[in-house]
Amino acid sequence: MSKKNTDESGFEIIEKPEALAGQINKAEVFFLKNRKVLTGIGGAILVAVVAFAGYRFYIDGQEGTAQQALSSVVYDFEADSLSKALNGSGGNEGLLSIADNYKGTDAANLANFYAGVALLKQGKYDDAISHLESFSSSDLLVHARAQSLIGDAYLEKNQPAEAISYYKKASDYDKNEYFTPVYLMKLALAQEKANQAADAVASYKRVIDEFPLSSEVVNAKKYMGLLEGQVGK
Repeated sequence: MSKKNTDESGFEIIEKPEALAGQINKAEVFFLKNRKVLTGIGGAILVAVVAFAGYRFYIDGQEGTAQQALSSVVYDFEADSLSKALNGSGGNEGLLSIADNYKGTDAANLANFYAGVALLKQGKYDDAISHLESFSSSDLLVHARAQSLIGDAYLEKNQPAEAISYYKKASDYDKNEYFTPVYLMKLALAQEKANQAADAVASYKRVIDEFPLSSEVVNAKKYMGLLEGQVGK
């Protein structure tokens, strides 16, 4: 049996050229025995790569059309013409159509957010939740906003437990002095409605302690004072 040396990292080094040739021969034998399997795996990988490339080409082609459609309907949304924004008008596609017809594009993703807000304003809470849950964003502020809006929909549905879950998510994302206190106030309100007075006090206290310069502090102190009396009884 030939001896083997090791390099500085401890890996074995094949000492003789004929030993290296033996390793190559073993690889060739393995390939010949498993050629069909390996060829099938390689073909599957190739198909997957081609399919993904084709999908990206299709989505990229759709993106321009979707963005143009979205830019037209945003005017109706900003003008608070919610029905027109959702369903389209004057030959323009609405938010619902854009979200459905251009799935996978950034425009469709944003259309889900706008549609969720519009549906929430119309009191169609289940539909609003569905569209807002379909929205995703790498911008943590926008993502938190979507979570808060879902909480609003559940609170309107008189489901404070579900609202609490989403308000917690919103208040934990990318904490900042502008929006986090608002989410915490909503969280405390939902906790009150769920008869979780002690938790609500804790949420109000977070506003006071963590965001002392927030405009929400005055109300947080007032509501916390009222609740503390109830919790102490």
